Amino acid sequence: MAYGKQSLNRVATLADIEALPEGVVGEIIEGALYTHARPDGGHVYLGLRLFGELDGPFQLGNPGPGGWWLMVEPGVRAAGSPEFVPDLAGWRRERVATLPERQWTLHPDWVCEILSPSTRAYDLNIKRPFYARLGIRHLWLIDMVSRTLTVSELRDGQWAELGVYTDGDSLIRIPPFEDVELRWGWLWRSLQHSD
Repeated sequence: MAYGKQSLNRVATLADIEALPEGVVGEIIEGALYTHARPDGGHVYLGLRLFGELDGPFQLGNPGPGGWWLMVEPGVRAAGSPEFVPDLAGWRRERVATLPERQWTLHPDWVCEILSPSTRAYDLNIKRPFYARLGIRHLWLIDMVSRTLTVSELRDGQWAELGVYTDGDSLIRIPPFEDVELRWGWLWRSLQHSD
């Protein structure tokens, strides 16, 4: 199932998301309901491994600088959109001092989307420009097919590409987490061994 924009003839609500059939996920972006199939196992596994790489140094500060709240698939209600769900997201603690008890209401400082065949067009054509309009500063796009990571930074309302990394790149330092080397090649090798 590719992504689809649902024609509701009204502004979508959280009730529309709750009414979706099993195996279909939805997000509301600027009043419109978008749906697609739940991501496959490789997509989810890679997201969890990446979270594990970033969690110690950047969320827990062990070893590393700390200073972030990092989440896997957080529901975010910000800028008039009742629900959008990045694959991974991070907030600088200097902006958000305490972990919200219920829902994130401020847009993240960093978002990572994992492009799989069912989400690729949606992430590139809908979410990427939406994230720029929100003012999210850093965007990572991981392409499951080409096994690449594209790192972008928002500059004057436009995405500036800072680099593209392949599964052959072993250790990389990339914004906003350049203080610690990311074991990028290892993440892909761990995916091969998860089967």
